[in-house]
Amino acid sequence: MSTAADPSRGPSAPAAGRVTISDVARVAGVSVATVSKVVNNRYGVAAGTSERVLAVVEELGYESSLVARSLRRTSTNVIGVLVAEFEPYSTELLKGISSAVDGTGYELLAYAGRTDGGARTGWERRSLSRLAGTLVDAAIVVTPTMVMSSDSPVPVVAVDPHTGPEGTPTVDSDNTTGAREAVEHLIGLGHRRVAHLGGRADLESARLRELGYRQALEGAGIAVDPLLIKVGGYRPDLADAPVRTLLDRPDRPTAVFAANDLSAIHVIEVAAELGLRVPEDLSVVGFDNIPESWGSTPPLTTVAQPLHRMGAEALRMVLDLLEGTARERHLRLPTSLVVRASTAPPPR
Repeated sequence: MSTAADPSRGPSAPAAGRVTISDVARVAGVSVATVSKVVNNRYGVAAGTSERVLAVVEELGYESSLVARSLRRTSTNVIGVLVAEFEPYSTELLKGISSAVDGTGYELLAYAGRTDGGARTGWERRSLSRLAGTLVDAAIVVTPTMVMSSDSPVPVVAVDPHTGPEGTPTVDSDNTTGAREAVEHLIGLGHRRVAHLGGRADLESARLRELGYRQALEGAGIAVDPLLIKVGGYRPDLADAPVRTLLDRPDRPTAVFAANDLSAIHVIEVAAELGLRVPEDLSVVGFDNIPESWGSTPPLTTVAQPLHRMGAEALRMVLDLLEGTARERHLRLPTSLVVRASTAPPPR
C-alpha cells in the first residue's frame, strides 16, 4: 500500500532517519563542500547561500549536530574527555566525571585519541585539533604525554600529566607518599627483599612511585638493590618478561611492589605459573585500586587513588576555567593503602 508524501517535507527531503550533510546539500541545492564551509564557518560562501544552508539545517533537524549547535549558539555545552585509550584507569576517571556533570547543563564527549596502535606521543594535540571549537567547549585530557600549552584553542585540564604539574591546570594524586606507604607496609610485615615493577620511564607518576619505593627502603635502613628494580611499562604484556626475570632468580624477592594494579595482577598470575603461592611465598602490592584489584585471586593489596574524585575535580576545574572563576592551578589528592589478601609476612 502506498502512502502519500508529506508536502511539508519538500520534494527532496530525506526519508526518516539520521540526517547527513549530503541530505542538507541536496535540499539546499548546493554542493557538500559548500555545506561543509557553512557549518565550519569558513570563508568563500555568499551570505544568501549561507542563510539558505542554515535554514535547511534547521528544517531537517541537522541542528542536533554539535557542529551546527556551536555555530548558532557559539558554544556546544559539551566537555570533551580525551584519553589515549579506554582502559580501567581512564574508565574509573570517566565515572567520576560523568557523575559530577549532572546538573551543570553540560554534556560529555569521551574520545580515544590513540586507538590504532600508533604514536604514543602527541595524541592529545591531534585530538584537540579535531574537537576544539566546533565539538567541545573545553577538554579534560587524561595522562597527556606532553606539556599542554597555554595557547590551546579551548580551556584544558590535565589529569595525571606525564610531565608533572606545569603549564595547564592539573589534577593528580600523591604518588610518592602512596608508594612509600605501600613499601612500608611490606617492610612492616618483615620483608627485606622487595622488588619494584615500575611504570614507563618517561612518566612522572612512574618516577614518583619509584621515588617512594626508594624512600621507604632507605628509611628502614635497607639498601636499594638495582637488580630488583624492573620496568613494567604499566602494561601486563610489557611486564611479563621483567616479572619472570625477578621470580626466576635463585635469590628472588619475597615481595613485589608494582606501579599499577594491572601489572601487579600479572605478577600474581606469573607467580602461579611458576608454582609460587600469593601471599604464602610472595606478597604483591599494586597501585590505583581499579575494580580488577578486588576481583583478583587473591584480592590485591593496593594504593587507592581517589579516581572518581579526581575526575570530578577535573570537571569542576574546567568549568571554573570556562566561567572565569578558576582558583587553583594544580590539585594533588591524597592516596590511601587498602590492605587485602595478597600480602603477608615472608616465608621462613
